[in-house]
Amino acid sequence: MFFDPMYFLFIGPAFLLGLWAQMRIRTTYAVAQRQAAPLSGAAAAKYILESAGIHNVRIEQTHGRLSDHYDPRHKVLRLSPEVYQSRSLAAVGIAAHESGHALQDARAYAPLTVRNAVVPLAGVGSNAGIWMVIIGAILGMNAYLIWAGIALFSCVVFFQVVNLPVEFNASSRAKAQLVELGIVTPNQLTYVNKVLNAAALTYVAATLQAILTLLYLLARFGGSRD
Repeated sequence: MFFDPMYFLFIGPAFLLGLWAQMRIRTTYAVAQRQAAPLSGAAAAKYILESAGIHNVRIEQTHGRLSDHYDPRHKVLRLSPEVYQSRSLAAVGIAAHESGHALQDARAYAPLTVRNAVVPLAGVGSNAGIWMVIIGAILGMNAYLIWAGIALFSCVVFFQVVNLPVEFNASSRAKAQLVELGIVTPNQLTYVNKVLNAAALTYVAATLQAILTLLYLLARFGGSRD
């Protein structure tokens, strides 16, 4: 399928959207990084969590660029060096977004619970599902193997669809907390908005790519019979 022109026609829109989203992240992040904030990303995250009565989440510095994430299993909020240390609107915006996930976890936000539950299946489906379809096609269009692969890959689509409201909600919580706690002013929030909106586009692109890939698999192999 990786050399099938039909495949690239299917995922073309998602691929282009993803490229544009990455470009938007780079440009908006660079601008927001030059805007000063009163707190570092780590301090902003700590302030947000403590103000919400959350004291069981550790904040750690991790490796990599923009590798920021919240780990619900270990109750750890991990921030990349430039977000952890920097006193910029870009840093506090990203730190607040990840803090939003910790707030979701503490409040048992249903979409987050569903997303966390499906993560193992999505991890398997993203690799094994595609290979099962390919191997099934190589083995003379083995319908059982192909449909098992498509079913596994459907878990990836489900994960991406559920992930969208999780990410949008985390950004909404982040923006509200930043203003309510006085970390940023309403005028400064414009820069944070641009960074988080650009990041949201990457999740939209990933979801679109998963859906279009599933449609491709159904169109290309869905009619297979033993």
